[in-house]
Formats: sequence, C-alpha cells, structure tokens
Amino acid sequence: MFLAAEETDFHWDARSEERWLGAYEAPQDCEFELDRVAILGRIDGQYFVAVCIVDGDGMAHGLIGKRVFARRQAAVDAFEMQR
Repeated sequence: MFLAAEETDFHWDARSEERWLGAYEAPQDCEFELDRVAILGRIDGQYFVAVCIVDGDGMAHGLIGKRVFARRQAAVDAFEMQR
C-alpha cells in the first residue's frame, strides 16, 4: 500500500496542529540535530496523534507512537497529554 510506504510524510503533511516536545537524541553518527514534534491531524476520516522526528528544515524523518481515534475530542485530549 502506498500510504504505508510514505506514512511519515502523509501524517506530517496532514497535521492540523503541532507542538515541539524537545530534542530527539539521535545516534552518534547523525550529522544534524533532530526534534520531537507532537502532531494532531486527520486522514481517511480518522483522527491521529503521533510524534514526528523532524529536522531543522521541517522535514519529517520518522513517526513514533501513532494512535488513531474516531472522534476529534479524543484525539485532542491525547494530543494535549503528549510529552
């Protein structure tokens, strides 16, 4: 499935809200600094909350702990609890 192959980019682009969570401790051989950013959005009629690993140019490099919700308020509540 195409969505599975590009999951990080699709979710990053579909975000409606984001909040910086702090630096991401990348492996020693990583050449640039990365941040953790909580995101909230909607794809295919379902709301999601996840943490994206993002570089300084705003490019997403990974997706951590994605959760899916049928109702927006449940997703908002989960987003607000992201640390």
